Amino acid sequence: KDAFVASALYLTDLGAAKGGSKDKGYRVNGTFVDQFADDTIGIALSASYINEPYQIQEFNAWGYAGNGTTASPAVIGGSKSYVTSTILKRLGVSGTVQFRPMPEFTVTLDGFYSNFKDDQTKRGIELPLGFGAFGTRFNPLTATASNGQYVAGTFTNVQGVIRNDVTERKADLYSFGFNTKWEGDDGWNATFDFGYSRTDRTELILESYSGTGFGEPLGATDTIGFRSTDKGTIFKPTLNYSDTNLIKLTDPLGWGGGTVPQAGYSNNRLVKDDLKQFKLQVEREMEGNFISAVKVGYAFTNRNKTLTPNEALIRLKGGALELPIPSSRLQTPTNLSFLGLGPVVSYDARQLIADGTLVLEKNVNRDILSKAYVVSEQLMHAFAQADISQEIGAAKLTGNIGGQFIVTKQSSSGVYFQPGSNNPSPRTYGANYIDFLPSLNLSLELPGQWVIRAAASREIQRPRIDDMRVALAYGYDQVLGVLKGSGGNPFLQPYRANAFDLNIEKYFAKGGYISAQLFYKDLKNFVFKGDTLFDYAGLPLPVNFPAGRPTLGILETTVNTGGGSIAGAELSATIPFGAIAEALDGFGVTGGFGYTDTKVKNIQGNVQSIPGYSDWTANGTIYFEKAGFSARGSARYRSAFLGEVSGFGGSRDNRQAVAETIIDAQIGYDFKDIGPLSGLSLFLQGQNLTNSAYKTVTKLSAPTQVIDYQTYGRRFYIGASLKF
Repeated sequence: KDAFVASALYLTDLGAAKGGSKDKGYRVNGTFVDQFADDTIGIALSASYINEPYQIQEFNAWGYAGNGTTASPAVIGGSKSYVTSTILKRLGVSGTVQFRPMPEFTVTLDGFYSNFKDDQTKRGIELPLGFGAFGTRFNPLTATASNGQYVAGTFTNVQGVIRNDVTERKADLYSFGFNTKWEGDDGWNATFDFGYSRTDRTELILESYSGTGFGEPLGATDTIGFRSTDKGTIFKPTLNYSDTNLIKLTDPLGWGGGTVPQAGYSNNRLVKDDLKQFKLQVEREMEGNFISAVKVGYAFTNRNKTLTPNEALIRLKGGALELPIPSSRLQTPTNLSFLGLGPVVSYDARQLIADGTLVLEKNVNRDILSKAYVVSEQLMHAFAQADISQEIGAAKLTGNIGGQFIVTKQSSSGVYFQPGSNNPSPRTYGANYIDFLPSLNLSLELPGQWVIRAAASREIQRPRIDDMRVALAYGYDQVLGVLKGSGGNPFLQPYRANAFDLNIEKYFAKGGYISAQLFYKDLKNFVFKGDTLFDYAGLPLPVNFPAGRPTLGILETTVNTGGGSIAGAELSATIPFGAIAEALDGFGVTGGFGYTDTKVKNIQGNVQSIPGYSDWTANGTIYFEKAGFSARGSARYRSAFLGEVSGFGGSRDNRQAVAETIIDAQIGYDFKDIGPLSGLSLFLQGQNLTNSAYKTVTKLSAPTQVIDYQTYGRRFYIGASLKF
């Protein structure tokens, strides 16, 4: 009755092995299951460990200067491009103990622990270009224009910033569950669930700058040729950015804003997330009736999330304006030849902080303190459900009808700052609201293996808990002449929609089916982030706020907006070719395609498509499975879609992601009961075989105005599992 399953997987990443990164990784896991004490006690134990590299070559543009017309062609405004190397390590351990002293009663205890570390290094160059910032010059008379864009030319007086940035995420997750279940022989059933989980997480983002000299007037400048293509912009510099006699630790563009250089920035977020929940349900089975069972219950969820920011400016030891990079800390230069930039100086800024070359100076600015928050969320559910089961001639109707009341109580604690001072004003705000969520699900099984399914329901999706923070920082913007601030929205409510689905399915042969689905969501409430009007009346006004000016200003926050819709259709199928011809037994195809139309009112009140949705999606797999051997090739496609991201200067930008197709393949063999190899399975898998890229542009009609072009290589896995 006991069983042990172990598996191991080895991978090679053909996109890695650049910038000092690894190109090999592995996964291992094992599971043990046993029963004893006359099968009244069962246990399941499992553990897994992942150590995998990931690599991205990324071109990124600040944006494009000019309006893109024939009279005023656009030109790349700046570039921030990297090679990103990541090592992901994760340990997971879980265990379950189940006790069944009598057939009607079961008690289950389970626990889970996960230790997660994601260590990411980004190495590259940031170049101020066509926006004319920091002294860069561009002569359009010597450039080549095509379709409203300068696609080739030269920038002079360019002072670049070498970036050696680190993102280090660490997390410990603890989870515990307790469940009791009674299944009486008189039709009465009852369950009780309790769960607790906690996550302690740190998210360190460390920026480190180097260049040819401190501040805009100093240091060697570059003359850089460029050529913009549909894969990003290729550069031709005259400086050698791997020359350590040329490149120093400093503040090349004077981002520190003073006489003391800011050679980087440290942003460490300390996050604690605590979740408790329980559920009680009672069920009465009624066989032979149209209503086959009735369930009622109550559930309660309590979640608390805390963020503590710890941010610091990075200075050079001894108050120096620039320092050489210690030779003992230098790493192999990172090759940016995919952009024409050649090798760049590389090092780990954490080592320079540890040896005192770089010094952390705590940032006590009120904008940092205003990022701290505590968000609490309590959800109380009362629900009832009736299960349906009825023979209708040769057909059978099954399903359920029910509803739940959800009472939400949310609050957030943080600080506001009195403008002109660093004195925090503690605040706590929140909201209470009730949702009623009815639902109906029906399934009609017809002769000939036809099934018709229909569903209607009221749905909600909770917003990001970070967006419900209360913290607010604001001041008087002298350029715009208005009060302007940023913060969270403790009054934010969920996404809400009325949803309708209709499926028609036909089953045939062994495992074959064809399915058509229609779906529609009537969106009643959506969530967008951006600038909105906000009245600062009742809050302390800045000392530089002109008398008599209106208190109605601008606040960057997340708000609920008007409604919209999501509508579409999907067609999917699995066709075993053995149902067509016996000679094709084992061969088959599975997949489908769908169309989705979306529209919603954004924060400005204008109708737009919903970010993240493609109009067209498709996926397909051709497979062969027989006599222990398996092989399959898969492709998935999505058409262009609208993405909403944080753009240059922190503004919200809509970017167009272009269409993409990803191709994967796998072969394997299962020895089954073949002698000493019984229970052994082997497989070889390849992902992203065509090295497809992720690409965004300013607009689909301008394919060479590329914002992001990321390639992440092909990955190959070879693995084995053994069961005994």
